[in-house]
Amino acid sequence: MSSKIYFQQKQGFSFRKSMVNLTSRLHHRLAPTHAKKFAKKLLLTPVRSTRNVAEPEGLIREAVETAEGKMMTYRLGSGPTWVLGHGWSGSSSQFFPLMEYIAEAGFTALAFDNPAHGESEGRFGHLPGFVSALDSVLEQQESIAGVVAHSMGGAMVLESRHQCLENKPVLLVAPVLNYTENLLSTVASSGYSMRLFNEVVDDIAEAYQYPLDSIDPIKRLSQRQAKAVIVHDTGDRFASFSASEQASTEFDHVTLIATEGLGHGRILKSEQLRQGFDLLAKAS
Repeated sequence: MSSKIYFQQKQGFSFRKSMVNLTSRLHHRLAPTHAKKFAKKLLLTPVRSTRNVAEPEGLIREAVETAEGKMMTYRLGSGPTWVLGHGWSGSSSQFFPLMEYIAEAGFTALAFDNPAHGESEGRFGHLPGFVSALDSVLEQQESIAGVVAHSMGGAMVLESRHQCLENKPVLLVAPVLNYTENLLSTVASSGYSMRLFNEVVDDIAEAYQYPLDSIDPIKRLSQRQAKAVIVHDTGDRFASFSASEQASTEFDHVTLIATEGLGHGRILKSEQLRQGFDLLAKAS
């Protein structure tokens, strides 16, 4: 379940869902400490990407120290820096085609693997940890020109309060703007014990001073001053296209580029994504 825990999956009644609910609640009642430990592993362990992707020529790898441990960074090109952040169970290698395009346009593309993802350290992944890692990476940059974020990475970028992001353009690719709603709905639809889930979330909230009900990417997007472009596929099964559409309608600084037939992942290699970057690069 961890590979899709941050995404809405439409499910009706099922025997499997009922059994998950029964066994997780029973486990929690009989062995609460062990149950929470198991839940943490289940809910917070992403799938490490095993994609065999050819690296762009000239790519520079560097492991940097952050508050979340060593994060692997990938740098390509020269000039003003665009930072790229991936989503749940993703990795920086998904950005390699776009990084080449950014470098050819006269910029530096700097991507990093989030905690417990790709080649970065960490056993568990969660949004507060993502934000912490991003802020640490940004702290080591003199300045940036803008930021690109895919999927849950969009929530990460919008939730960050780092001064380096102030008045910087943001390119959001298939973002999970309704993050909290999506998360709660997904766990509930899986049948997993919500009480057990809440205990895991409360532990993270306490450790990072980051309560779940304070997470609101759409609100953060509305408060931004700089231009934002969203590239999103109308048939995306994992992140709500309607949330992106609503944001572009309600917020004057947000532009939506809609695609069809690219889904949640293939969109990262699309011409429309390159068009979105061009819009922001020219504006900046």
